[in-house]
Amino acid sequence: MPYAQSHYPFEHKREFETAFPADFIAEGVDQTRGWFYTLLVISTALFAKPPYKNLIVNGLVLASDGRKMSKRLKNYPDPREVVDKYGADALRLYLINSPVVRAETLRFKEAGVKDVVKDVFLPWFNACRFLLQNVEKAEREHRLEFRYDESESRSSENYMDKWIVSFAQSLVKFMKEEMAAYRLYTVVPRLVRFIEMLTNWYVRSNRKRIKGETSLDDCLSSLRTLFDVLYTMIRIMAPFTPFLTELLYQNMKPYIKFDSRKSPHTDSVHYLAFPEPNDKLIDGGIENAVRKMQTVIDLGRIIRDRKTLPIKYPLSEVVVIYKDDEFLVDVKMLEGYIKEELNVRSVTTASNREKYGVKLSASPDNQELGKRLKNDFKKVAAEIRQLTDEQLKKFEEEGSIEVAGIRLGSSDIRLSYVFSGSSAAQYEAHSDGKVLVLLNVSPDQSLVDEGIAREVVNKIQKLRKTAKLQPSDPIVILFDVSGSKLSEIVSTHQEYIGAATKKRFVKRAEEKGALGRLLIEEETSIKGVSGSSLHFWIHEESAESLPDFSVSGDLPHCRYCNVAVLRDGAIEYGSILLENPVGKNVIDTLEKLAGQVEILFNLRECKCRLSCPDISLTDSFSSAALHKRLVVVQHVGTGEEALPSLPAMPGPVVPYLNVSNGDSVKGTVFLKNPVNAPVIEISVLKRLVQAILGFQVTRLEAAIAGVSLNDSTKSDEINTALLDVY
Repeated sequence: MPYAQSHYPFEHKREFETAFPADFIAEGVDQTRGWFYTLLVISTALFAKPPYKNLIVNGLVLASDGRKMSKRLKNYPDPREVVDKYGADALRLYLINSPVVRAETLRFKEAGVKDVVKDVFLPWFNACRFLLQNVEKAEREHRLEFRYDESESRSSENYMDKWIVSFAQSLVKFMKEEMAAYRLYTVVPRLVRFIEMLTNWYVRSNRKRIKGETSLDDCLSSLRTLFDVLYTMIRIMAPFTPFLTELLYQNMKPYIKFDSRKSPHTDSVHYLAFPEPNDKLIDGGIENAVRKMQTVIDLGRIIRDRKTLPIKYPLSEVVVIYKDDEFLVDVKMLEGYIKEELNVRSVTTASNREKYGVKLSASPDNQELGKRLKNDFKKVAAEIRQLTDEQLKKFEEEGSIEVAGIRLGSSDIRLSYVFSGSSAAQYEAHSDGKVLVLLNVSPDQSLVDEGIAREVVNKIQKLRKTAKLQPSDPIVILFDVSGSKLSEIVSTHQEYIGAATKKRFVKRAEEKGALGRLLIEEETSIKGVSGSSLHFWIHEESAESLPDFSVSGDLPHCRYCNVAVLRDGAIEYGSILLENPVGKNVIDTLEKLAGQVEILFNLRECKCRLSCPDISLTDSFSSAALHKRLVVVQHVGTGEEALPSLPAMPGPVVPYLNVSNGDSVKGTVFLKNPVNAPVIEISVLKRLVQAILGFQVTRLEAAIAGVSLNDSTKSDEINTALLDVY
């Protein structure tokens, strides 16, 4: 406390006494005598009370070898390099989620900072990206405008939606209580655990709902739930990871409907108030039920790993054995998620393990007991192996047992489960000491065939990834099979494979329609089917021919050029704006133009040559000179291909809209680009207009038609109309 600094008691007496004692003070553990103790002695002598309400002590950060960090020894990484490589947020979260906040020492390891990025930031960022991708997909496919309003009631009936919302609200409540008590060391581990629960459990188990593969109402319910939880998450994490949360907030902000009374300043996440917990949304029963489901799934995964059974190979049954009927009811209620996560056909619950011929077996921990018992070890070990199932049940409950006059604990004896009768070859078991899970691992040919079909899907998805294809890219997958067994399996599961890849999956000899260019091909074998092979060809869907598009009304406000991409004997057309809005974001270098072409036509990692028949494209050029001209794109290494004459076009080869907020800002929006792309929706158009004009768009009005545009309006019906923006 600043006794001398305030010149107390000669000056500032009232201010000092108002602020005394301090809410908290913070220092390193090495200041225990030099600072904490001195303050306490002075305050006790002067005021007969401590000078602070809370004392926060941080430990010491040591080098990875346990010695003090030394400039001479250079036994630590350069902090600037760590920040440049992983970001300040990763370093900050690593430190405040370490023993340092508990006044203990930390051996600093750069790998720990890297793990924060890998295990926390990337899953969190990908969850946000996955959300926004599917929000845009829902808007595009169902012609709707997604808006999140925190004041609206959260009325989802889905059990997992209720769980993650309850879990989030419990976290907010816990954080406020713990931070008010200055217990930082309990908060961050819970935050990190929540991110793991969100990404590895909620998003993973609800992917189909979020992607709209169930129903529209179910999709919107899951999107609102995930948006709500992530919006809560970025606000409570903002003090700990200020830069990442700001990035995520800015990405989500266009979809948020703010209450100007509660949130007058919304430019940054750091202007927003910390969320208040809603006790009505907290349901301990639901959180406990999901925790039980997670226990069952985790135990089942351990069995699969132990038996080397990949999750893509289905099994017939999982059996959950527990004494408490309430536990089994909760498991049965969530069996759909258990089936999906463990890839099993059925979930059976039971309270009696003897029904399945399961007994406990014990073996000694040789290393632990050998050191302790020495000469008595052999005698005790023999008696441990003779313990009956009843004795081991009691040991499991009490945690200790007397063997040969020696008291043994849980660390001395290893328990395992053995089967008798027909169950011995049928089941594998694992337990956490309370819940017993059995997996039926007996072979079943139909399940084996289904697993092989899943392996085919996995091969196709990896091939699409190799070709750097996006899920929305229009493609057709052709296949050819050698080997009668594999051919039978693929033919039987052809519809399933097409549904799993969400693309046409056709035998090559049976494809009669026109195909676009070949993107990638591969011949591969399938594990478990010897003497057979699969050959895949992935083609673009047949491209549309250039439409008969004529311009009516004004030409684009912005300068533009048309682009023709020549590849594999086909031509793709599109247009590029050389500025937008007028006079800004000007494209006047070959590097900028090539970057736009690469993004527009998905030419990543393709070396291309750009040329213009009318002007020379040098490293820098005048956008005015390129205005209204044609740019030809060819792959490097190919010869000059003759370009068919382009139909006379007084404007871009794609439909467009001019937008303006009056006279000060004018811009242009392409309604589809390139030519064979789908037409954008009004909701997407609003966001593009907002980006051009720089303010929130609430209404678009077509000056030609004199009416407001809504989500039912088709973008291609308002082609070239001048828009007034509000």
